[in-house]
Amino acid sequence: MSEIQEKTYSDFVLPANIVSKVDLARMISDLERVDNELTEIEVRKKAGAKTDPNLTMSDQLAEFLDQNKLDIHDDHERSRLIKQLHVLKEHVPVIHVTFSAPADPESLQEIAHWMRQSVHPQVVISAGLQPSLIAGVYLRTPNKVHDLSLRTKLRQSSGLLVKELEALRGTN
Repeated sequence: MSEIQEKTYSDFVLPANIVSKVDLARMISDLERVDNELTEIEVRKKAGAKTDPNLTMSDQLAEFLDQNKLDIHDDHERSRLIKQLHVLKEHVPVIHVTFSAPADPESLQEIAHWMRQSVHPQVVISAGLQPSLIAGVYLRTPNKVHDLSLRTKLRQSSGLLVKELEALRGTN
């Protein structure tokens, strides 16, 4: 039995450069394109035509195949892999992260890496922007919300701030 037939969507390891569901969909599209090219090469070989097996694939797909030790040269294996990746795309856990300023791709990759180590090995991020957060982040999962913004911390500490200001003024 081959590697792909043994693996299901829940066994796949996502590389660091796949941060969002959009990245995952892009990788699946790239795999489907490669599948079409390999099928076309096979048909041309059977017809006796000259073929140029010069395949190109995205870094995301190449890293995914490498990390999961997958070979995509067998038609049936590739077909099964594509089906499993579509299932993964539907079941992948998504954490919505809202920032006060746009996050750079490297930071999102680090956050995704940390979440995959701490929360779930296949989690992806849906990043949003809300300038009124001032600083910090707002995390939302399907069943929990974490407001880690400076605005909320200041609001929670307002009584303490008032006491400190009154103590400084000597009106205590």
